[in-house]
Amino acid sequence: MDCLFCKIINRDIPADIVFEDDEVLAFNDINPQAPTHILIIPKRHIATLNDIADEDRALVGRLPQVAAQLAREKGFADDGYRVVMNCNEQGGQTVYHIHMHLMGGRRFTWPAG
Repeated sequence: MDCLFCKIINRDIPADIVFEDDEVLAFNDINPQAPTHILIIPKRHIATLNDIADEDRALVGRLPQVAAQLAREKGFADDGYRVVMNCNEQGGQTVYHIHMHLMGGRRFTWPAG
């Protein structure tokens, strides 16, 4: 598979990993949009949000749990943070392996843009 995130999971490409368990991997974004910007991905390849199947519900549900845990560990859970998942080209998805952006350490505005 030619997926960038699958290559990170398989350790074919290095990443600054901040969390890992049997199902989920999280690493610092190489182009951060906030003081803390972490990507949280399932280890199972799912291309887009549109591709999530019934059997993926528990796995995908782990992503916000990991985001909240990391926000607590990084010290900004109580102040607030943003999580984002993009879907397809017009939604801003550039890597076709679902992922959640966890951003914290600054104030965010709305609309996002």
